[in-house]
Amino acid sequence: MADETVLPIPNLSLSQHFFTLITPTLKHLQDNARNALLEGIKADSMAPFYGLVTSSGALTPDSALLESMEQANVEELKKLDERLTEAEKTEGESEISDALKARANHLTRIGDKERAVVAQKLALEKTPGLGSRIDISLTLIRIGFFFGDNALITENLARAEKFIEEGGDWDRRNRLKVYRGLHAASIRQFKTGGELLLDALSTFTATELISYNDFVALTIIINTLTLKRPDLKKKLVTAPEVLSVLPELPILGDLVKNLYDCHYAKFFVALATLEQTYLLPSRLLSPHTRYYVREMRILAYSQLLESYRSVTLESLSGAFGVSVDFIDSELSRFIANGRLHCTIDKVHGIVETTRPSLKNAQYEKVVKQGDILLNSIQRLSKVLH
Repeated sequence: MADETVLPIPNLSLSQHFFTLITPTLKHLQDNARNALLEGIKADSMAPFYGLVTSSGALTPDSALLESMEQANVEELKKLDERLTEAEKTEGESEISDALKARANHLTRIGDKERAVVAQKLALEKTPGLGSRIDISLTLIRIGFFFGDNALITENLARAEKFIEEGGDWDRRNRLKVYRGLHAASIRQFKTGGELLLDALSTFTATELISYNDFVALTIIINTLTLKRPDLKKKLVTAPEVLSVLPELPILGDLVKNLYDCHYAKFFVALATLEQTYLLPSRLLSPHTRYYVREMRILAYSQLLESYRSVTLESLSGAFGVSVDFIDSELSRFIANGRLHCTIDKVHGIVETTRPSLKNAQYEKVVKQGDILLNSIQRLSKVLH
């Protein structure tokens, strides 16, 4: 049914190409991005988006191209307006809803953000079917992703979740997990995002939002950081969906397998390659690159140190394939920030682990929670009396 078809609008690959073109450090990727962006804009006659792109200097303005796209937009919108007027005069609620959705989707496709949002919200108000209302909410979320509008994303994620709880079907429920996971990853809520992406791994259908390979890549990148080691093998290393894609994404295979197998020198190489080839070029992950790389290093150091009461700096440097001075400097920084539980004996060149007491940690947690509870009771008593 046409009502079940999820249109891949706006074309989210174009926002990635736009990001590539306005990022000075990605010059080696800009020729391909420029060609792909221009072809995508032409294919959907995206005059409003073309104006935004050329004003930023990402593409050279072409007045003839802009004029032809604007003319095509005007003609198409005129047809859609006539169809809507006819539906309002002679047809029923369902036909009016279809006409409103067609008009809203046209504005979404051409990248006219403000008018598209208004039109989609109007279509949402006039559409009775719960499934269609969920689809419109998901379209508004995609508009938010396309233009980097976090407020629009969060508003419509909440709306879509409300509709899903009212009776959304299995497919839309699974699509929403991908949308929520992608948003969580974009705002550095990696644990939440990782869980959602993993949960959707075997049921993924949201290709209007992200390609399957990019989805699996993001799932691997996020969950390699957040999963415990036993879960890393169970949920990633041996997952059929991951294994089927890894031949096309070899660097991600190197990353997760070398971390799991404790081949730390190879893991560091894979992490450095990942930083340059996936993280920095990604519109979604680029803002979190430094954080991610730092946390992955801490994870690897912690994993190795858990196996020893003490270990020499020389052994550590050999295990990670770096110099003793680098290991000394890196560990010192993480120890000072309370991220690694160990001490460095510079005289003897030894790192000694200082595992925190589990009982002490539990005691501190109880005391902290008790303080919070007492404060809440005191505030409540003031209100009551």
